[in-house]
Amino acid sequence: MTPEFVVNIGRQAIETTLMCAAPMLIAALSIGLVISIFQAATQINEQTMTFIPKIVGVFVTLLIFAPWILQKASAFLISIFNHLPNITP
Repeated sequence: MTPEFVVNIGRQAIETTLMCAAPMLIAALSIGLVISIFQAATQINEQTMTFIPKIVGVFVTLLIFAPWILQKASAFLISIFNHLPNITP
């Protein structure tokens, strides 16, 4: 097992994690931005107003993107299992 192999596996793991988390993070960011603009326009400074829409938005995004996330995570796991015979101690 070479250092390049380990770095490549680590890079793939980080890339897969970011790809799987990106839809929910983008949804939370965009919902937060819209609510912040609304609060600035109406001068309502209620801090709890952002939680429920973000939770609902992230949950809906998770429901929509769940098959894609499972496919990406499964592909990475299968890739790891396929590389197991090549790993020497």
